Amino acid sequence: MFGIGMPELIVILVVALIIIGPKKLPDLAKSLGKGLAEFRHATDDVKESLNVDQIKDEVDDFKDSVLYGKKKQEPENNDRKAKNETQDTVDKSSE
Repeated sequence: MFGIGMPELIVILVVALIIIGPKKLPDLAKSLGKGLAEFRHATDDVKESLNVDQIKDEVDDFKDSVLYGKKKQEPENNDRKAKNETQDTVDKSSE
């Protein structure tokens, strides 16, 4: 967790307890938790709007094609290929 061990975490909590006080510490922790949850939600929305996962997949596919000389086949292409093969089989049998 950010390179903070148990002893450091205990020291931080004791200092926070001394500075803030035992009455306000739970409210502060609750507010901090809500703030972090909102921040996480906002970053997820930004990632979704930027299509980060899709871009990462495309970069990985490009890297694989450059490094290994092969490219992943998309499911849409596989469906088209299967339809074409089926159509070819039907055409050959009708001849």
